[in-house]
Amino acid sequence: MAEAAHTPCVFSGIQPSGNLHLGNYLGALKRFVETQDRGIQSIYCVVDLHAVTVWQDPAALAHATRELTAGFIASGLDPERSILFNQSQVAEHAQMAWVFNCVARMGWMKRMTQFKDKAGKNAEQASLGLFAYPALMAADILVYHATHVPVGEDQKQHLELTQEIARKFNHDYGVEFFPVTEPVIEGAATRVMSLRDGTKKMSKSDPSDMSRINLTDDADTIARKIRKAKTDPEPLPETVKGLEARPEARNLVNIYAALAGESVEAVLADLGGRPFSEFKPALADLAVEHLAPISAEMARLMQDAAEIDRILARGAERARAIAAPILRETYRIMGMVGA
Repeated sequence: MAEAAHTPCVFSGIQPSGNLHLGNYLGALKRFVETQDRGIQSIYCVVDLHAVTVWQDPAALAHATRELTAGFIASGLDPERSILFNQSQVAEHAQMAWVFNCVARMGWMKRMTQFKDKAGKNAEQASLGLFAYPALMAADILVYHATHVPVGEDQKQHLELTQEIARKFNHDYGVEFFPVTEPVIEGAATRVMSLRDGTKKMSKSDPSDMSRINLTDDADTIARKIRKAKTDPEPLPETVKGLEARPEARNLVNIYAALAGESVEAVLADLGGRPFSEFKPALADLAVEHLAPISAEMARLMQDAAEIDRILARGAERARAIAAPILRETYRIMGMVGA
């Protein structure tokens, strides 16, 4: 069966897990703003239902939800041009997830490597929600008929499952209703590694705060962390090949390139051959220029929780206006009376 054409629509969600950092900005938030600025319909979601697949302190979850919303806006996302909301305010996500729980096969879910990684040896003690997480993710995407989803490599398998669910629903009911959503995989230049170990991804869970640049860090803290970032004794190479086997050097050059909006090749053509004693101050200045205004705006926004809540509620209304008719049509296709 030929797949129906669908209007381009981008959807992505981020869990409100706290401590937004440079990796979140370069790998997600900055790219979301660029998509918005290209005029593509963009729907961005604080996925708080996903967050509770493991227990969350209620006050911490509420704070993290507002802080992530502030991070979206401070990074340049316009809640009038894009749709920004938290997942639990749009019930259609959970309703569509039940439909997809009934479409997805147990064998598919058992192949999900992220469940195995997160549950570890205690899989029998993991929540059913953690196991069914990919079906909810599929619902997040398909309840808007999203055609493209920016994801990291660790979510690629979930996107492939979303495609399988869409195909199986369409096949089982003889329709061309759900799009087979395309993943937009983040590139190496936006995969930010730890400032203390260039072989590990920058993470909020790293015990060393010096391993990451938080979006709440002020200008002095940003500059200090970059000055103290781990490097090797050699100067910057003049070619990309020269970055091989030099993970810390590659990470800092990637960060510079992503912040400057340049290719790694262009950065090395300009700065190759210089010692880190010259490169780090240049990177620190660039990082402060881009990130200090974001941290300041986040702090300002967090002073008015009611306004953040209003923005999320308005976004939820707009999201529901798209999701509700798609859910109703899904129910009608399935034979649900009254849909």
